[in-house]
Parts: sequence; C-alpha cells; structure tokens
Amino acid sequence: MGDNRLVKVVIAAALGCSLLAQPVAAQSLSDRFKSLFGGKSDEPAPNTPAAPGSDKSDNVDQSGLFCPDVKIRAGASTYAVAAPGKQPIGNDLKFQATITKTARECQINGGEITARVGIQGRVIAGPAGAPTSVQIPLRVAVVQGGVSEKTIATKVYQTTVGMSESGSEPFTLVADDLVYPAPSVAVGDTYIFYIGFDPQALKPEPKPRATKKK
Repeated sequence: MGDNRLVKVVIAAALGCSLLAQPVAAQSLSDRFKSLFGGKSDEPAPNTPAAPGSDKSDNVDQSGLFCPDVKIRAGASTYAVAAPGKQPIGNDLKFQATITKTARECQINGGEITARVGIQGRVIAGPAGAPTSVQIPLRVAVVQGGVSEKTIATKVYQTTVGMSESGSEPFTLVADDLVYPAPSVAVGDTYIFYIGFDPQALKPEPKPRATKKK
C-alpha cells in the first residue's frame, strides 16, 4: 500500500510540473515576434508615400540613424496559388498568403546599415486544397523614393509553412542580413523598406546554354 501511495504522489507531481510548463511552451508567434523587436511593430503601411511635412522623428534614434518605414509593394500584398494550368480564383485556388504585420530595426557600423525586417502573415487553404507544406517567397528591398525610385539593395527570402487540418496557419520571417550604405542626412528620410511576395523567386534559374565546340 505504501508503494502505491508513493507512485501516486510522484505522478501527481509530474503532472503539476507539466501544467506549469505549458504557458512557456505555448508562447504565441506574436509574442516571439514582439520580443525580437523589443515590443515595437508596425502595421502594414499604405502603399502611398508619406504626405509632405509628415513627422518622421520616430524613425530617428539618438545617434541620428534613420530607420525607414516598412511598406508593402503595390501588387505584392498577396500570394495566391492554383493547380497547374489554372488561375488562382474560385474553386481552383489551392492557398493564399497575406502579410498582416511588420517590424524593423537598424544598426550602423562602419558606414553601412544592417537592417532587420520582420514580416508576419497567414496562409489560408483554398477550395482546391493546399499541400501539407507551402513555400512562401518574399522580397525585401531598400528603395530611395522620389520622382524616380532607386533600388539601393534587394534580397529574396523563403520560409516554409506546414499546413494543418484547420486550413489556416501563421508564418513569420525575419530578414536580418540586409546591408546597404548609410545614406546622407539630406536623403535619409526618403528611404523606404519595400516588402512583398515574389513568386518568381521560386522558379529555378535557366541553365546556361552549352557552347558548341568548333
């Protein structure tokens, strides 16, 4: 009898420990996203440039470093995929991904800025049924705005999302290796981080043509 009672006490203690540990293990994707950027995040900004005279003082730190706003490139806010030969609409839609939240921070070192741009989004299965694993291609670019935009740096990133029976899964991607020359004070506030889906990034590069031997 004594041994049985001891076993019950051990089991109860183990269950208690597992219950206490659950909140840590169940930390939400949003919490991890916020902790990565110190709790600061930006909702997806409109695709239009800021109005003249708008206050951008929040984008400048004590050292004078300007960290551009994050904006979604027009026409690249969603990523919809259909079965081969079909259009991603109606019953032919396999899945669609959208961007829901962004964040950024910048560090300067030796005349170069290293940016960390965070992107949160969601993938939703369509009527045609999503695969168990989905590749999400995203492009992050540093652009100098103005009458004629100038791309300063651009890079493609990919993340894999495992789909569940619920048909709706979040995703998070942090582009933490985007490096570009620090702009002068005169043009720093014209810089923008443009983000968006880039399906072309999933296509394999064409193989170089073999040269014919003479």
